[in-house]
Amino acid sequence: MSDRDPSPRNGSDAATLGEQLASIIRDLPEDRLTLGELLDVFGNEGLLLLTMLLTLVFLIPVSIPGVSTVFGAAILLVGISRLVGKPLWLPAKLKDKALPADKLRPGLTGGMVWVQRLEKISRPHRLRFFVDGRAQNLANNLAFIMAAVLLMAPFGFVPFSNTLPALALLFYAVGMIQRDGGAMLLGHLSNIGTIIYFGILIGGGSVAAHELFQRLSS
Repeated sequence: MSDRDPSPRNGSDAATLGEQLASIIRDLPEDRLTLGELLDVFGNEGLLLLTMLLTLVFLIPVSIPGVSTVFGAAILLVGISRLVGKPLWLPAKLKDKALPADKLRPGLTGGMVWVQRLEKISRPHRLRFFVDGRAQNLANNLAFIMAAVLLMAPFGFVPFSNTLPALALLFYAVGMIQRDGGAMLLGHLSNIGTIIYFGILIGGGSVAAHELFQRLSS
């Protein structure tokens, strides 16, 4: 699969990533849609743009039950398809999963502010050392997969637990599309920040559980 991710909707090179996503969000059905329908819109050449769309709902303080697992799994499979160089495959259960478009649209629209900010600072072909080469491509795709796994972690009730890996995925997608090593570095930093944050959550939870057990057993 090409590292360039052209528009899935039209052949115009004038439309920015943000404009393409905004157009797709406007055209979403009013009630429900499925991941399969979204994939039909983007196609296999637009998987990074699809990843950007799927991350948007996690970039604002809105909770839609079950979305992190479904979207995280889809993004994980996108990463695997890029790693092995094969077209994206989605299991039927995931592909046909009905999603509440009426609830998703406000979250997607609200998350667009992050895309607009990133577009202002992203520079195509910047710091190319971090995006050019087989080793870099392998490392970046593995980091992309790790971010998707972190997005699926069962910490959705904790503030920023979805936001940090979603930011990493957004940076990675933009970095891969634009061949922007600066965006890739921001993705790596977001991944590291997520791992540290989750480590603190797990460590704090373990300490609290240990203290509670001691009090109950004393």
